[in-house]
Amino acid sequence: MLSLSIFYHPRLFRKRGFCYVQTLQFLKKRYSEVWYLLKSLLLLTSIKQKTQMAKLRAAITGINAWAPEDVLTNQDLEKMVATTDDWIVSRTGIKERHILKGEGKGTSDMGAEAVKGLLMKTGTAADEVDLLICATTTPDMQFPATANIISHKLGIKNAFSFDMNAACSTFIYALETASKYVESGEYKKVIVVGGDKMSSITDYTDRATCVIFGDAAGAVLLEPTTENVGIMDHRFYTDGSGMVHLNQKAGGSVKPASHETVDAREHFIYQEGQPVFKFAVTNMADVSVEIMERNHLTSDDISWLVPHQANLRIIEATAKRMKLDKSKVMINIQKYGNTTNGTIPMCLHEWENQLKKGDNIVLSAFGGGFTWGAIYLKWAYDGNRK
Repeated sequence: MLSLSIFYHPRLFRKRGFCYVQTLQFLKKRYSEVWYLLKSLLLLTSIKQKTQMAKLRAAITGINAWAPEDVLTNQDLEKMVATTDDWIVSRTGIKERHILKGEGKGTSDMGAEAVKGLLMKTGTAADEVDLLICATTTPDMQFPATANIISHKLGIKNAFSFDMNAACSTFIYALETASKYVESGEYKKVIVVGGDKMSSITDYTDRATCVIFGDAAGAVLLEPTTENVGIMDHRFYTDGSGMVHLNQKAGGSVKPASHETVDAREHFIYQEGQPVFKFAVTNMADVSVEIMERNHLTSDDISWLVPHQANLRIIEATAKRMKLDKSKVMINIQKYGNTTNGTIPMCLHEWENQLKKGDNIVLSAFGGGFTWGAIYLKWAYDGNRK
């Protein structure tokens, strides 16, 4: 575009009998549309710069978790199925798991305990919550959503709520989903609950699966920030061909509950161990390395890996691919087993006092579907705060 600066030269207009002020007035009238466009462009540029400077991110500002008191040890399982403590530990790394007992108790009870503690820790009133998402594979019932039930139990009335299910990957999927609501600028306090009562779908006559799973729930509070902390990046994947290897055969719309499905024990977890293990080892490690490379992070830059606690050998393989020392890996599978969507928030809660503002953290998970993915986040507060 031809510069308009030539029209502002005083000598040019003095020869025509105009003074400099008259020249500007003349130009304003003559080129009013150009002036308007220039001012609009300047305004848009200013707005864009301010928006970029004040980019909203979703940051975890609080964490809490809850596990039932009753514990099922490997020694207990030795009395129930043909297994031994050595066999379980060598193949899974698990020594015990917590089990939710009691008539009428479900995932919402654990989720409500986790959220109740979270609200207390963060000084958040129930009516301040804008959104609650529950990540679960074992909802209280098909409908309503377990998130609705948790909200009701805690008097959270100003929020909308819904469930998500992507098997063991759901918590990180829900965390990323929640972050987008926060980044929109419309939602200030968003809670993500991850929890499962896996004992409700575990066959305690099947030694291949009953040694793995436990019950627990955890919850995080997400809030907006303009600081360089919070959820920075994610990579998620799905391969539906894995359905045949890990599923619950009955109870859905394809195969509704019947006398036959109950007799065939098709309402419990079905898992083909070897194909699931091989796929998990490869893909959980791959996506964890990918999230590092996308963000130009080395093993020295990573403060913590928070892996889904499915199997100790999968966790160790992931850490090895990332070239991380074991001291940087959160592992509590020996105490809780695989609590599905409770594993990652349970780890964050247990290690909270060691976390520091600015820590580079990778969350990594793998689940039925197959589903898998990783989140890179920068921790938003010192975990040892009073």
